[in-house]
Amino acid sequence: MPVSIHTNRMHEGHIHGGKQMTGTLFGHRKSRVNLAIQENPRCLPMLVLELSIQTGKLLQDMGLGLVRIALECEKNPSEKIKLIDEPIWTMYCNGRKVGYAVKREPTDDDLKVMQTLHAVSMGAGVLPGESGSVGEAAAEGELTYMRAHFERVVGSKDSETYYMMNPDGNSGPELSVFFVRV
Repeated sequence: MPVSIHTNRMHEGHIHGGKQMTGTLFGHRKSRVNLAIQENPRCLPMLVLELSIQTGKLLQDMGLGLVRIALECEKNPSEKIKLIDEPIWTMYCNGRKVGYAVKREPTDDDLKVMQTLHAVSMGAGVLPGESGSVGEAAAEGELTYMRAHFERVVGSKDSETYYMMNPDGNSGPELSVFFVRV
């Protein structure tokens, strides 16, 4: 269940009960966007998801206002698995089903992006394509990223929410990612 971020703020600027994490959205403009969640910018990602929406489209939607991503998976009572360790999710963006999200292990390219951005606590930009490289990365060109602080709020063992926080602290999140097991 979503938490109102305006009324439940503590004196440190955190959502009551929330834990601050680092979230990075990244991908080539016409490729699917990836979401990496880390405890801080210098840690290995605890979660990497490939989302079924193009990077350019998600960033365009975020420019228009609040984006809500809901990720749903089925509850399997025989398995005891952490919510964020679920392998596949049905994805909804602002209430519309847009496909699936898949949890995966970080690739060498993902880790290279995280290493490049390790000193960035929040911001957005473009990383140049690798000169002289061949294959998919060279064909895609530049890699777009957005990194921000996220508040992680655990509702239950079957629900977690990550709220991307604006650095000014005055307005609500630009992006909310809801994980729900149903």
